[in-house]
Amino acid sequence: MSLILHGVARSRAVRNLWMAKELGISFTHDEVGFGPTGCRSPEYMAKINPNGHIPALSDDGVVMWESLAINLYLARKFGGPLAAAGLAEEGAMLSWSFWAVTELEPHAVELMRHTGGKPPAERDPAIAAKELAALKAPIAVLEAALAKGNGFLVGGRFTVADLNVAGVAFYLRFCPEALAAAPHVKAWYEAAMARPAARAAFAMRGD
Repeated sequence: MSLILHGVARSRAVRNLWMAKELGISFTHDEVGFGPTGCRSPEYMAKINPNGHIPALSDDGVVMWESLAINLYLARKFGGPLAAAGLAEEGAMLSWSFWAVTELEPHAVELMRHTGGKPPAERDPAIAAKELAALKAPIAVLEAALAKGNGFLVGGRFTVADLNVAGVAFYLRFCPEALAAAPHVKAWYEAAMARPAARAAFAMRGD
């Protein structure tokens, strides 16, 4: 059985497509979408993800959910410079990935919805301002880490930690103000998104 990535590019699956392209691995892209004929279908929920979400990964009997966990799995399986060079780096990569979904993503998603994701009539400036304020602390943490790490989060090189966190920072794209006081974060994010694998993966979204 080949490695299969389940999920359309206009979802968190784009993070896994980016990772696969960085690794240069062969995979099948199962473009399952949202809703009752996609990830909420009885067949998908029975065989792939009972939560009814995308993305997911199938790999020789291994079935995984959660985009950042999938990327960590792919890094461990295929190795290379994006993977950990020892236990300490692996711990740091896990920490940053969990940090991204707990400290950054909830606020970034809401900010995205109310600055560009929703139709203008449905956006609430008060919610956007609240989430922008909430992001100051995590962005400051990220700024300090990148300054200390010479522009990278782990090991002085681009790794799955950078990819995972940048994949979450993508939600800030409608609000440049979020990074106005974080020059290291801004430069790091722009460099990550300029990587050929990132450009190829995000082009699949059709934005």
